[in-house]
Amino acid sequence: MKHYLFIAFLCASLLGFSQNPTRTFESVDFKNNVLEIKVNDGTYKITPYSKSIVETTFIPSGESFNANSHAVVLKPESLPSELIKTDTSFELKTEGISVQIQKQPFQISYIYKGKPIISEELGYVKNDSLETIQFNLTNDEILYGGGARALGMNRRGYRLELYNRAHYGYETHSELMNYSMPIVMSSNKYMVHFDNAPIGFLDLDSKKDNTLTYETISGRKTYQVVVGDSWTELIDNYTDLTGKQPMPPRWALGNFSSRFGYHSQKEVKQTVQKFRDEQIPLDAIIIDIFWFGKDIQGHMGNLEFLKDSFPNPTQMIKDLKSDNVNTILVTEPFVLTTSKRWQEAVDNDVLAKDSIGNPFTFDFYFGNTGLIDIYNPKGKTWFWNIYKGLADMGVTGIWGDLGEPEVHPSKLLHATGTANEVHNIYGHDWAGLIAEGYKTDFSNQRPFILMRAGSSGSQRYGMIPWSGDVNRTWGGLQSQPEIALQMGMQGLGYMHSDLGGFAGNVQDPELYTRWLQYGVFQPIYRPHAQEDVPAEPIFWDDKTKALAKKSIELRYKLLPYNYNLSFQNHKEGTPLMRPLFFEDDSDPLAIVASTYFWGADFLIAPILIPNSTDKEIYFPKNNNWFDFYTLKKFEGGQTVSVKVVEGHIPTFVRGGALIPMAKPMQSTKEYYGNTFELHYYYDASVKESKGQLYNDDGLTAEAFEKGNYELLKFESEVGKKKIELEFDAEIGNRFQSQIKKVDLIIHNVKSKPKSVKIKRKKINFTYNEALTTVSIPFDWSTSEELEININLN
Repeated sequence: MKHYLFIAFLCASLLGFSQNPTRTFESVDFKNNVLEIKVNDGTYKITPYSKSIVETTFIPSGESFNANSHAVVLKPESLPSELIKTDTSFELKTEGISVQIQKQPFQISYIYKGKPIISEELGYVKNDSLETIQFNLTNDEILYGGGARALGMNRRGYRLELYNRAHYGYETHSELMNYSMPIVMSSNKYMVHFDNAPIGFLDLDSKKDNTLTYETISGRKTYQVVVGDSWTELIDNYTDLTGKQPMPPRWALGNFSSRFGYHSQKEVKQTVQKFRDEQIPLDAIIIDIFWFGKDIQGHMGNLEFLKDSFPNPTQMIKDLKSDNVNTILVTEPFVLTTSKRWQEAVDNDVLAKDSIGNPFTFDFYFGNTGLIDIYNPKGKTWFWNIYKGLADMGVTGIWGDLGEPEVHPSKLLHATGTANEVHNIYGHDWAGLIAEGYKTDFSNQRPFILMRAGSSGSQRYGMIPWSGDVNRTWGGLQSQPEIALQMGMQGLGYMHSDLGGFAGNVQDPELYTRWLQYGVFQPIYRPHAQEDVPAEPIFWDDKTKALAKKSIELRYKLLPYNYNLSFQNHKEGTPLMRPLFFEDDSDPLAIVASTYFWGADFLIAPILIPNSTDKEIYFPKNNNWFDFYTLKKFEGGQTVSVKVVEGHIPTFVRGGALIPMAKPMQSTKEYYGNTFELHYYYDASVKESKGQLYNDDGLTAEAFEKGNYELLKFESEVGKKKIELEFDAEIGNRFQSQIKKVDLIIHNVKSKPKSVKIKRKKINFTYNEALTTVSIPFDWSTSEELEININLN
């Protein structure tokens, strides 16, 4: 009882006693691990999903429970729990998260391992236009989430609209963009996910009264509280709840050729050939709207190749594939009344309706149009059959554009409800349509699904989000790390930008160079722009092209490391880009986005200001950091002014890191994982370290789950005057592993080692005194463990 009273005291002192004075407790029922609480105006249904996740639903009197969630896929675990009762309150207790209910005044509070997390303030309240759920906040919490916005890392103080909408030409500030997600994350390492689709608002203490409020027009009054002992564990738990991201095809980590847009088959082939002539690596080309129409306006919805411009698309796609280039086509959910498919869409009853059952038509930039109703089984089937036909032609990627939807009149009706009820999940369900179609008709193929809008849980469909039509300015670049970091924390780890910027006709070589250098360390490498300026490096001046080539070649060199990041994201939800506060809890870092981690072992400081000659960089504590290019060592826990050079952005590697890298290539198709470099950044203060390299064929869906993979594991142990490196492999039961040809490169070795031994036999090695590197080539049969011993001077 003393323990219980102590928790009650903590809740009172940390969260205050703001409660709903009009809600009164009536009864409680606890069965099958579900707690139902009847109050005077409805029923609470509280369900622990795991020791780290609990779901709460309020069902107002006269309404029934709606179990349908667009986001949640996890089923509640059967976990030990008990209901502790007193005269004034009771507690649903688990080994992790617990829920405390005070009877009068009525209040629900959440506790994790004895520490108060969050509590309802007024809880559910319905006013004239909105239904709300209100919570108490502590006065020192930093708040993240709400989807993609350009606001700074701390989003507390804003009332954010939840309505997916494109913001053309945004720069450093944008309060509403394409991904408005009903998620709040706290610096106290908990998350609240409001599990509801209709539009509304997310008020992150805009009145500065320590209140968090979710507001919606209708729908489920359901939310999940998610906790974790670390940031990565928190995100792992959330992506368990809403689904893990499938592995993308390996080629998706390569370089894309893209612009708005390529007008003909001839132009597509000439562009690809120029990449090959310049020996700039390339893996995919994206064809924008001109594949189905000569002009921007009047043709949307044709969704078939225009034969005048693309006389033999099947052969074109085949030829591109033979050159290791994948074809991606843009599609939109709009069918114009002037398009070739308008009557077909009407006859097949695939369009959203007006109030009397006719196709709802409206005007927008591209013409007079209807909208495909993906919630109508007829619309879903019709749309997928178009995608199936394209895939049969050899198209390997789908770009879903304008999927907010860009224009979505409130009076438009879908098969399942109004436009405003499904607006925020239209892009999410559109991606789901494609992902499910691939599972049915191309079950062994990983889809590539590039989408401009989505919602919570969209990652489970393999969605690749991008940050919309950012302005082609330094201000546009400056907001990109924040957007990508925030979205990675919210489960969408592949958020990226149009490299170089999209909107506007600024042709600034320095801006373009710095954006592409940043792109090496963002999830997808995809330059894209309007036609006024070239997006592709092959069409820039020689100097800019050479700098871009250098960046792209580094991107390909890091392919093994990056592919392993994709594997980690698939298994644990860990984003590829990670804020510094993930591992350094120094207070100022909680709002820093200008420096970040790429995976666990790279520290990246993009150049976001023109004419920069130096940059203040904080090096996270408890580690040494090596300059990737010069090997200069920086101690962690300090801020240093670092000189900036033209050829690359400041990049640092964690001391003790084991980084797999690839040999030069022109396409990821040339990489099979059997020949690679392993770079070990020797640091005498790091006594043990680990690394790994995940490998599969890069194409097969669910390769890991099917046992069609290998996971190579590396460990270092440092002693006095010696380094020991151990190699081990986990081989899936359906994978045919081959001998590995490894070039082991040990950095920061100040003098030539006495000897290098494998299986107690001395082997040849090369020492470079100028670079302070030891190079050790060897073959490794992964069926056996391998140990390398380096005796130092």
